[in-house]
Amino acid sequence: MKRLVIFDLDGTLLNTIADLANSTNHALKKLGYPTHELEKYNFMVGNGINKLFERALPEKERTEENILRVRQEFIPYYDKHNADESRPYPGIPELLETLQTKGIQVAVASNKYQAATEKLIAHYFPNIQFIAVFGQREGVKVKPDPTIVEDILRIAKVEKEEVLYVGDSGVDMQTAINAGITSCGVTWGFRPRTELESFSPNHIVDKAEEILSLSPIHQSI
Repeated sequence: MKRLVIFDLDGTLLNTIADLANSTNHALKKLGYPTHELEKYNFMVGNGINKLFERALPEKERTEENILRVRQEFIPYYDKHNADESRPYPGIPELLETLQTKGIQVAVASNKYQAATEKLIAHYFPNIQFIAVFGQREGVKVKPDPTIVEDILRIAKVEKEEVLYVGDSGVDMQTAINAGITSCGVTWGFRPRTELESFSPNHIVDKAEEILSLSPIHQSI
């Protein structure tokens, strides 16, 4: 039985790709670099914003100094515009409300920087009592390192077999594997189903409500 469901944020709870793309393109344009079509960003995100900027920069310009320059332009802009076009995926608010009503704990484990993670969760899900909302924190390794999951488990006071991890990318599936917990890939996010399948997750779902019918969750509620 599952007592805790941990969700990735970008591509899982929220479709944030347009705001991420627009903000990165804003920073690139300010610095005189070429911009990218929105669809290209589906394969740039997922490993934290520094890795996003590295991937967005021209190959010969991918220095630590240039990544920092992009970051300095990106963050003030994104902080103002990160909810312009971002929206919850269909069925996500209802899924979270149902889990909460049934007494199953919910948490967020994201590679988005901490301040933006907290802001977006508070903005879009004000009625959900997440036990932890963790993004990329200073001094903590990003996913697929399992530290973020282990930190949540300590707060939730649950055993690994009582946890379901839900995400849309190979990074998420590898995070669950590294943490030794049950994995569930979602196909509505940024990455193709084939990427999820390559990690052999315990479950793959096409709609948010399908998570409620998974045997470990269904038994719990």
